[in-house]
Amino acid sequence: MEFASKGYFLLLLLLIPYILWYFLYSKKSEPALRMADTNPYRYAPKSWRVRLIHLPMFLRCITFILLVFILARPQTHNSWNNRQVEGINIMLAMDVSTSMLAEDLKPNRIEAAKNVAAEFISGRPNDNIGLTIFAGESFTQCPMTTDHTSLLTLLKDARTDMAATGMIEDGNSCRLWDLANGSILV
Repeated sequence: MEFASKGYFLLLLLLIPYILWYFLYSKKSEPALRMADTNPYRYAPKSWRVRLIHLPMFLRCITFILLVFILARPQTHNSWNNRQVEGINIMLAMDVSTSMLAEDLKPNRIEAAKNVAAEFISGRPNDNIGLTIFAGESFTQCPMTTDHTSLLTLLKDARTDMAATGMIEDGNSCRLWDLANGSILV
């Protein structure tokens, strides 16, 4: 893991004076009750409040550390794999209307369509494939990509409540993709 702004980690040095101040100076307040002899209370059971007295300070420190971590902008190392492949652009249009819940196919139409689409995507490793879903309205669920893992995840997550229902207009879904460069609508 890399950090885009490593300089923010210097802010963690502010924790040192805060922790020192907390343990050295915050306990010098006057006691709430003065007693001549506290020995009888030495063996008394301690309450949860006494045991968790430092928890707020600990949580503040953890919060500050996490904020500094966020400011440093952690990033994963991306490796690019450039390769020359031949492929075509394919845009899948999937009906997610409630009629797809009919169980004339097992388990239902939408799951059967997802399974067939997943097989189709797996068999086309070099093609740019995208996904448009529609019921009454249509929208692009996934733009054309060669990242088929993400596409399969978005395909698996397609549900009948994702698009506005109404009269099915698959013509609108056809208008969402570009006919140029040999694009195919399936």
